[in-house]
Amino acid sequence: MATYKKKDKIAKQLQKDQAKINAESTTKEVFEGLDSGASRAEEWILKNQKAILVVIGVVLVAVLAYMAYMRYVQEPNELKAANELAYPKSYFEQAQANTVATDSLYTLALEGADGKFGFLGVIEEYGSTKAGNLAKYYAGISYLKMGDLKKAIEYFDGFSSDDLMLDAEAKANIGDAFADNNQLDEAFEYYEKAANDKPNNFTTPIYLNKAAEAAYNIGKYNKSVDLFTRLKNEYPQSEFSKDIDGKINRSKYADK
Repeated sequence: MATYKKKDKIAKQLQKDQAKINAESTTKEVFEGLDSGASRAEEWILKNQKAILVVIGVVLVAVLAYMAYMRYVQEPNELKAANELAYPKSYFEQAQANTVATDSLYTLALEGADGKFGFLGVIEEYGSTKAGNLAKYYAGISYLKMGDLKKAIEYFDGFSSDDLMLDAEAKANIGDAFADNNQLDEAFEYYEKAANDKPNNFTTPIYLNKAAEAAYNIGKYNKSVDLFTRLKNEYPQSEFSKDIDGKINRSKYADK
């Protein structure tokens, strides 16, 4: 019995030793693999170091060139453009506040005078700046007020903004331009875009109501119901939600 226990003990010890050897062997293989991979990587780097340095150099030059452009070209242009925009904007604001001779004021705002840029000049000279982009919005409004719907749409369409309201307002203004031209399908399309652009409590209810009314007017009654219902559920405090059930029912039963 003692001999059997002794053999069993020896067998277990042999198993432990073998397991330890296997583990050490596996660990050794892993490290050898890592060493081998590292060596190959080092060899590849040494072999291609000139190409790598060229790529790094090109990236560095591009970054430095971009930084220099932003500091010495773009930033001064932004300042110049903002200063230039002040002149036509004063005419634009006068036109907005007046009820007579507005076309003349809008024309001055667009074309400039006394050697000063109007919105169109700011766009042409500083189109890549924030002020140049904003000039497109003002130009769109000016043309819309003057009844030139094609030009209004062109400049609104070229305008973009991260502002919570301006981008949506530009789309809604395109909708207004199409509506004034009796192109109601296009008007609906842009009103809906405006309603879905950066939703907020201020402008979204206005554009939802416009989109719903436009949908009703072109016979898209189900769409009109959906938009009025969204207005009711998402903006119940809005003035456009007053008598909303009546508007919903009108659209529901319009084709019956």
